[in-house]
Amino acid sequence: MTTEEKIPTLVTSAMEEAKGVWGEERVSYPVSASDIRKWGIASYWPEKPPQLFWDEEYAKTTKYGGIIAPTDFNPFAWPIDRPVRAEGGSSQPGTRGMNGGQVETFGAVMRAGDVVTSRTRLKDWNERETRLGLTLFTETETEWRNQDGEHVKTRISTGIRY
Repeated sequence: MTTEEKIPTLVTSAMEEAKGVWGEERVSYPVSASDIRKWGIASYWPEKPPQLFWDEEYAKTTKYGGIIAPTDFNPFAWPIDRPVRAEGGSSQPGTRGMNGGQVETFGAVMRAGDVVTSRTRLKDWNERETRLGLTLFTETETEWRNQDGEHVKTRISTGIRY
């Protein structure tokens, strides 16, 4: 393809079919107090993490009534089987990409014993000409719920392909 040739769209038929459709759910292992404590230590290193993440006696005196996980805690961080990711890249139009950022909305806090279910869908996209050429901005929505069906977190991720 020459630089003079224009691609009419970066939106594929697979994207059209997938728009708004939730994918297969993933279910975490039960969250443990040790997972929360280690995540807190790693997140605040080299400083001491807030007591709410590791000190049960202190945590009982708070509005939470016990240890809770930091909001950035990820119960899917240590999978036994890892999803296969595509290797390499291409210089062809529509195959180059970058991360456009994320917005997260938090609900119920995560606690020891919680089992979190995650599901993801292609929420929307916007295609337009930019200085990079035809550019596709996609929004992917990931939703987490706990074992009681309570909303834990929603993440909207923006991907940019050009």
